[in-house]
Amino acid sequence: MPRFLSRLAVAGTATALAAGLITPTTAQAAARPGGRAGALRWTALGDSYTAGVIEATGEETAPRDGCARTVESYPEIIRRDLGSLVALRNVSCSGATTDAVDAHAQSPLGRPLPPLGTDPNAPYPPVPPQIDAVDPATDLVTVGIGGNDLGFAEILKGCIELGAVRLGQGTPCKDKFDAGLPDRFARLRNDYDRMLTALHAKAPSARVLTVGYPHLVPEDAALCQYGNPLQFGTFTTGDLAWARTALLEPLNALIARDSAAHGDTFVDLYRAGAGHSVCDADHWLDGVLTSILPLEYAVVHPNATGQAHTAALVEDAVLGG
Repeated sequence: MPRFLSRLAVAGTATALAAGLITPTTAQAAARPGGRAGALRWTALGDSYTAGVIEATGEETAPRDGCARTVESYPEIIRRDLGSLVALRNVSCSGATTDAVDAHAQSPLGRPLPPLGTDPNAPYPPVPPQIDAVDPATDLVTVGIGGNDLGFAEILKGCIELGAVRLGQGTPCKDKFDAGLPDRFARLRNDYDRMLTALHAKAPSARVLTVGYPHLVPEDAALCQYGNPLQFGTFTTGDLAWARTALLEPLNALIARDSAAHGDTFVDLYRAGAGHSVCDADHWLDGVLTSILPLEYAVVHPNATGQAHTAALVEDAVLGG
């Protein structure tokens, strides 16, 4: 597992960074009247797995625009870890799709997330497409997106409801959603390719890191306890196994393939997270709830430990590039 850089280690990498990744071209330097000299111009894009969102990843950062970016999300951890070496624009947003990255404004949901809660400050004004935070002077773009394009929230809700009706038996969620997955994946392939093409056009000198999705479901789905709200609630065992093999693993494979086709770096969270699923004792993600008393929603998202491990992997990809 990659290690976090200590402040001394970070200081030791400054010379290498300045000589390589974060040294601006002449054109980039001319475009940076307000930037910190020599700092890596980094824009973080993505959905709730990037933004943090849940209470288990800390307080929200400013501006509180409904995107629910949190202090223990991986972009914010890396910002603190690398200090003045980076100039971060974090515009990740809960509920984002590829379309919200490169094409259209998004109406954010805030937190807690529906359907288990509603932000008392909602509705929020729309936020602009995330690509608006990218420009020709950008050195690095990280993007974690795709789950909402496939309907993660819809499928999660459906699996919980159908599993309750069937009292944990069978694969009612697979029976409902499986036939439609090829079309969802086909749309995502087109949209992900379009998004990466747009990012490279907007910031032609930038390095792009794509961030995959973590190991939500254990290899043995029987480890998950039916009816446990701290895990997957009333998901059936069969539906959990289906979600892992038909949804999560193909999603990561799609992102990896498309990233390679564009010459981008894929940060694989899935392999590193084996043994740390929602249902493992050392879990890097929380289930439907983080806790019952007090009631804290998670809706199956990385907790602070999971975000820290993601930060380590992304940071190593940045410094090792």
